[in-house]
Amino acid sequence: MVTIRTMTVADADAVAEIRASGWRAAYAGIVPQAHLDAMDPVADAAAHRERLASGSGPAVNAVAEAAGAVTGWVCFGYCRDADQPPGTGELYALYVRPDLIGTGIGRALWIAALEGLRGLAGREGTSVVLWVAKDNARARRFYERAGCRPDGAERSDDYAGTAVPEVRYVLDPAR
Repeated sequence: MVTIRTMTVADADAVAEIRASGWRAAYAGIVPQAHLDAMDPVADAAAHRERLASGSGPAVNAVAEAAGAVTGWVCFGYCRDADQPPGTGELYALYVRPDLIGTGIGRALWIAALEGLRGLAGREGTSVVLWVAKDNARARRFYERAGCRPDGAERSDDYAGTAVPEVRYVLDPAR
């Protein structure tokens, strides 16, 4: 049984490990291996603890928990893309422990994020955007099964001197 709850400072170490292992599993062959190897869960956990303790930033963080262990993490908030209408939500991150991918934890986190975004916007029918590495076929299939579609927008992020193209997906409840 999976429970989704608000992330606490005590979850920072587990979330940082999930994020690092998630990146290493999802982006192997997409992001330079040197960048993946250099990921520092200790520093990432410290940054999470600082943000959570200060209450800074508009992001909402939640974790999936099963049998007393954190098994996944989701982060969402208002859309940062200037070309989207006010009230649009954005999924910033969603990671599941790699050995638990395909068990329904990602789907539970996705549903919790959608509910949270509706709460932020104060209404049903909130559009949601997210960015996915163009070559991350598993993530793209996950979001497509959830009803998201690419909207034609693309950008690239730079990792260790390598451009990694991303595509924007949109979940538009009006469609």
